[in-house]
Parts: sequence; C-alpha cells; structure tokens
Amino acid sequence: MQVEIYTDGASRGNPGPGGYGTILKYGSKEKELSQGYKYTTNNRMELMAVIAGLQALTKENLDVVVTSDSKYVVDAVEKKWVFGWEKKNFAKKKNPDLWKLYLALHKKHNIKFIWIKGHNDHPYNERCDQLAVDAALGGDLIEDVGYEQSN
Repeated sequence: MQVEIYTDGASRGNPGPGGYGTILKYGSKEKELSQGYKYTTNNRMELMAVIAGLQALTKENLDVVVTSDSKYVVDAVEKKWVFGWEKKNFAKKKNPDLWKLYLALHKKHNIKFIWIKGHNDHPYNERCDQLAVDAALGGDLIEDVGYEQSN
C-alpha cells in the first residue's frame, strides 16, 4: 500500500508570515500537520509542507505519492532539476537548506509527485490550504531560521 501526502503552503506577503499544511493518508488513516512561521516565502512553505510529510513517515522504502499545487516543487523533482542543482552545490539557487533536507528524505523512499491546479475544489488541497493559512495567521509562529540566515 502506498502513502499519499497532500501539501500546500501559504504566505501573507512574500516574504511575510507563512505556513504549511500537510495531510498524510495511509489506507483509511489520515494525519494533518501544519506550522506557521514569522517571516518566510510561499515557495519555502510549499517545500516545507513536503518535508514535514516525509519526516512524519516512520518507515523507510515506502511508495509515496505527493500531490501538490506547487509547480516550483513538483517540477524541480519530477523534471530532475534539483539533482543538477545538488551537483552544482545549489549555486545561485534559492532555498538550498530545504532542498538539501528534501534530498536526504528523498533517498529513503520511492517518491512520485503529482501536480494539481490549486483552488480547484480538490478536497485535500483545499484542506491543506486552510491548514496553511490558519497556521500563517496563528499565534504559534516560529522563526524560519534558514530563510532568516540567508537574508
């Protein structure tokens, strides 16, 4: 059986306060994850949503399908751009801290990405968006250390 991960990120201003929402689905079980950040970007939150989902997996070598409305994330992996960026040590690329974290997790699983259009009535995407927005607007915002340090 495969694990499904649905993701979305949001920011209020770009950069500005942001958050991610992630839903993990394994058979009939579902788990929701979200976190808000004081100052970040939308692309970072889109990528953090994927990372959070992968970090929540307790076993390795799983078949994982990640569904996201982020062309930034989906294209970078499915078109294999991120592997070229890695070979060049992410020279002139944004978010190297998160891409390195993603790549370490990528090696532990068989991951396939599916892109869907955002805000198009996909129930899991809509729920992830709500989780992300609520997290970005919430009172439990933490610092996005990687973003703060790179600027």
